[in-house]
Amino acid sequence: MRLNMELEQEKQIIEEAKKDPQAFERLYIKYYDQILRFVYKRIESLDDTRDITSTVFIKALSNISKYKDMGFPFSSWLYRIAVNEVNMFYRLSEKTRIISLNERGMKNIASESDEANEELIAVLKESLHFLSQDELTLIELRFFEDRPFAEIGEILEITENNAKVKTYRAIDKLREVYAKIENQ
Repeated sequence: MRLNMELEQEKQIIEEAKKDPQAFERLYIKYYDQILRFVYKRIESLDDTRDITSTVFIKALSNISKYKDMGFPFSSWLYRIAVNEVNMFYRLSEKTRIISLNERGMKNIASESDEANEELIAVLKESLHFLSQDELTLIELRFFEDRPFAEIGEILEITENNAKVKTYRAIDKLREVYAKIENQ
């Protein structure tokens, strides 16, 4: 009930922001730290993170009139922009993709296996480097950002079912890599 009320208030703020850019400030204040943390986990350079986060909000403000409510929090749209900006950053730079891991996220991935132990988590950390950019994004959104499949689909502009299938294919790939590493 509370979530529905928050979404309704957010819809109202978005509609106001479409008419008056000053109203966008409330969305900026609400989501800035969340998007900054998301980008920082993928970039690990505070200057680049701030630049990318600024770009995310500039693009969101510039394109607010194109925003369509799909039943997800406004943050889903911001995450989509952020994912695209992070990908663009790596395409245009010589830098190597950062994989920032936290224990909770690693335990979430490990829970997909029959056993979750420290050795498994260590091998999983190594295995993540074998995933493609798209596979890694799916894993990050699902297990490190705790996003539901429907929202992941919205962020990546794919269906919820496709988000599930691709995520579990990435998990299967991790299992294969894990098995190869374990057997060495």
